[in-house]
Amino acid sequence: MAKLYLVPTPIGNLDDITLRAVRVLREVDLILAEDTRTSSVLLRHLGIEKRLQAHHKFNEHATVRAVAEAIAEGRNVALISDAGTPGISDPGFLLVRTCIEQGVEVETLPGATACIPALVQSGFPCDRFCFEGFLPQKKGRSKRLQELADEERTMIFYESPYRVVKCLEQFVATFGAERRVSVSRELTKKFEQTVRGTLAEVLDHFRTVEPRGEFVLVVAGRPKPGRSQTNEDADDEQR
Repeated sequence: MAKLYLVPTPIGNLDDITLRAVRVLREVDLILAEDTRTSSVLLRHLGIEKRLQAHHKFNEHATVRAVAEAIAEGRNVALISDAGTPGISDPGFLLVRTCIEQGVEVETLPGATACIPALVQSGFPCDRFCFEGFLPQKKGRSKRLQELADEERTMIFYESPYRVVKCLEQFVATFGAERRVSVSRELTKKFEQTVRGTLAEVLDHFRTVEPRGEFVLVVAGRPKPGRSQTNEDADDEQR
């Protein structure tokens, strides 16, 4: 029986793709790609010659049913995004839901994603966390931040380099200047960097140093009443 395969792709270093992902990409009948130009670079690196079809947020509503029907008729299809795992801040959810509704089997491969490395190397508790991805750019952004003001779990956000400073300013206004943050950029790439400190300290850094690359911002959760962030972290380490 044919399937839809969700195949994670490297977030930077092309060597991070799994052997299983390479095998699936070689064997499927069709690869759906968020940007065919970007994915062509990866496929050439892997020595894979395969037909690519664009599948992105601007056309997915119109194409998901046809793709699901093609799989039901016996064609194996892989979905990849420009980087990371499809469906995580990238197209994928609508196609998966449509396939499930039509009885088409879906298989998701484990692999690269930016949020987990950034979380683990932040030094914040990662047994419980809140993934927010990209906040709304305009409408609803302030409301969502206010809803997170009392969140006690570690929070993970994605942001473009053009909005990092503004984003940190909003975090200061919402969470307080002393809340701790870990900002990772260009994960797995040559110029990978993580800047840690209070929100005020990291904001000052990126006001001085121009933000470049892809960013993951990891914000410590709100300390419990009567507990400092230092004591919270110490308790988590003992547990």
